[in-house]
Amino acid sequence: MDRAVDTAVLAGSKAVDFSIIGLFLNADWIVKAVIIMLILASIWSWAIIIEKAVRLRRLHKQADDFEDMFWSGGSLEDLHDRIGAQPPDPMSAMFGAAMREWKRSTSRGAAPNPMRAGLHQRIERVMYVTLGREMDRLERYMTFLANVGSTAPFIGLFGTVWGIMNSFHAIGMSKNTSLAVVAPGISEALFATALGLVAAIPAVIAFNKLSSDLTRYAGRLEAFSGEFGAILSRQLEERA
Repeated sequence: MDRAVDTAVLAGSKAVDFSIIGLFLNADWIVKAVIIMLILASIWSWAIIIEKAVRLRRLHKQADDFEDMFWSGGSLEDLHDRIGAQPPDPMSAMFGAAMREWKRSTSRGAAPNPMRAGLHQRIERVMYVTLGREMDRLERYMTFLANVGSTAPFIGLFGTVWGIMNSFHAIGMSKNTSLAVVAPGISEALFATALGLVAAIPAVIAFNKLSSDLTRYAGRLEAFSGEFGAILSRQLEERA
């Protein structure tokens, strides 16, 4: 009799599909919702990571090209005309905003010393505002990575707890503590935990790396802003 029960239990355990798809299909609807949420969060996180990495690399290349033109010794007005009304990168956007303010303020000829000081402050303010606006665009969706990195493990843990609860419920219903009874619920629980880590770990690593890269790029823009402001201030003094 005991051998017959063991055979039936073994047959039932063999009938359980422990593949990833099988675990998902056999999971409770709450565990399914957790799994779907974590998979979507992971996919969206990777899309953000790839987009940010590619965009930062492109922006550094564009900044290198712009600085080559800027320091080539040509006319600033010619460079401004070459960039046009829609600059392709934040550095050229800062340059364009400063040059527009410069042209508007100096088109009326020489200005008294107090007005020159005000012009210098306005140019610095325009570049600062442009820098903030461009960095806000670059930092978009970074909060999502931070949220995924901090919440995904707990969401996976919720699925784990729910799967273990299902295992205990199965034990109570069948009055059988064999592995065949508890294995499906425990597998679902561990699968949810694994997905939480899969979503969180890349998000945390990428958030730290991208935050560092964005800070370094912002420093590069600030350095250019200071250098360009010094050049315009020197030209104002020469016109005195």
